[in-house]
Amino acid sequence: MIYGYARVSTDAQDLAIQLAQLKAAGCEKVFHEKEGGHTADRPQLRRLLKALQPGDVVKAPASDRFARDPTDLIVLGRDIRQAGARFISVAEPIVDTDSEFWEVVAACFGIAAKFERRRIRERTSAGRARAKEQGVKFGRKPKLTPHQVREALKRRDEDGEPHRSIARSYNVSQSTISRLKP
Repeated sequence: MIYGYARVSTDAQDLAIQLAQLKAAGCEKVFHEKEGGHTADRPQLRRLLKALQPGDVVKAPASDRFARDPTDLIVLGRDIRQAGARFISVAEPIVDTDSEFWEVVAACFGIAAKFERRRIRERTSAGRARAKEQGVKFGRKPKLTPHQVREALKRRDEDGEPHRSIARSYNVSQSTISRLKP
């Protein structure tokens, strides 16, 4: 049996590309989940490992989608080998537990992926800082215009009008009105 394993980190990400890659790689059954790489608790991965029989093959779109870090990749590879099965990364076919040097290769790919994630975080952070300097506002757009905020504050603080009444007139929640700051 050829199994596939796909993982995305957030609900906002889409599994479709990974699932298509695994189907094209000949996977007969695919286990997938939306779990961050920071957690070792991945129920679908546990189910996959329990299902393995000698001669089975496990494929993942890339080693970083399968394992959290180099150590995790090596441990999972050993577990798969102990079950008599084999692991292959679709994107990095050199990451193959049938190879004599798979542990060295897995460690190298894992370390490279770790550095790449760090560089992505740095670039994202630098881009965010640059955008803030240029006046870009992040987050949701305010529900009320500055003029509406001034009116609502006057009605709330000076006139003592109930939050519910003010909120209803602007079609917002009571908590939006209660959070307003002068």
